[in-house]
Amino acid sequence: MANSPQAKKRARQNERRFAVNKARRSRIRTFLRKVEEAIESGDQSAAADALKAAQPEVMRGVTKGVFHKNTASRKISRLAARVKALS
Repeated sequence: MANSPQAKKRARQNERRFAVNKARRSRIRTFLRKVEEAIESGDQSAAADALKAAQPEVMRGVTKGVFHKNTASRKISRLAARVKALS
């Protein structure tokens, strides 16, 4: 339990950051899920469009500190390879 004023403030800040990061992570996962669904349906143009929309969103997560840079690059790389394999 936070006792000092500084610790109480940090606890409040942590709650706010957690909420923001959770929303951002959820948004990114939605974009990734749309790519997955397009790949599953076998529609290459839809998958390519979904991937094009997801890429900046994932990299924005990196700049905001939600994901590690290599994790984001790996996810994008693997999705791009799967989209390319549809053609």
